[in-house]
Amino acid sequence: MSPLPTIEDIRRAAERIAPHAHVTPVMTSRTIDGIAGARVFFKCENLQRAGAFKFRGACNAVMALSDDKARRGVATHSSGNHAAALALAARLRGVAAHIVMPANAPAVKRAAVEGYGARVVTCAPTLRSREETIARVLAETGAVLVHPYNDAHVIAGQGTAALELASQVDGLDAVVAPVSGGGLLSGTAIATGALSRARTVGAEPEAADDAARSLREGKILPSNDPTTIADGLRSALGELTFAILRERGVGIVTVSEDEIVQAMRVVWERMKIVIEPSAAVSAAAVLQRRVQGARIGVILSGGNVDLSALPFA
Repeated sequence: MSPLPTIEDIRRAAERIAPHAHVTPVMTSRTIDGIAGARVFFKCENLQRAGAFKFRGACNAVMALSDDKARRGVATHSSGNHAAALALAARLRGVAAHIVMPANAPAVKRAAVEGYGARVVTCAPTLRSREETIARVLAETGAVLVHPYNDAHVIAGQGTAALELASQVDGLDAVVAPVSGGGLLSGTAIATGALSRARTVGAEPEAADDAARSLREGKILPSNDPTTIADGLRSALGELTFAILRERGVGIVTVSEDEIVQAMRVVWERMKIVIEPSAAVSAAAVLQRRVQGARIGVILSGGNVDLSALPFA
């Protein structure tokens, strides 16, 4: 595999994960179309195994390992969805998983990771602490690092969601995905650019707008411990994802915390499906009419919500 994944890598990933991952449905809502002023097609990765698109990338990365590497086990750092995805993929492959999670990760996500049989190592809620802790875990265990986003196999796996969307809905003008480390958005840009005329647009919280700033300034500018309800969107772009997003000319739009909560509530109430705040970011961008087009695809990235801490309860 080349350092930057291609559409062929994404197609191979789709074949590799097919025995394990769900082909998720596309759902629509006339009410939401009216609010957005466009036909909106929601790719429901909240209904993916482990509750998020992250299973695609983790599964592809784990299943692509040689037997010798797989026997060493796998490790990563994640606030939750990649953690759970990697834990499940490792269980399916029959290997150990060591997961570094920040202390402020939602309880529901930590419980899912532990439920899949992984070992959880807690760290402080900063990127520096994550990186220092994962380095120690790798040294102690000899496990193979499966990075949440700065990994070509992970990016290719994430791109399979857009690959499916392209086969499910014709004539899209834009495809919107949330951005944190950029694995989903990068994979989406590669697949969408190869298969359709649609633009790829990233959606990001105003309070964690490092991707928007980084692409504008031409260098990676990580946020310093950002505070946003979208707990899955607090990471910074990696070298691979930054390179792909720049090469593909992907634009970023931002939404406020209130707009995220509002979008989450609208989707829950009108579509009767559970999405988490990070998924609501891409929905909010469309509901606020920040993405142009008559037919817009929206990747709902996940549905792992701490029901004891709903923002509109």
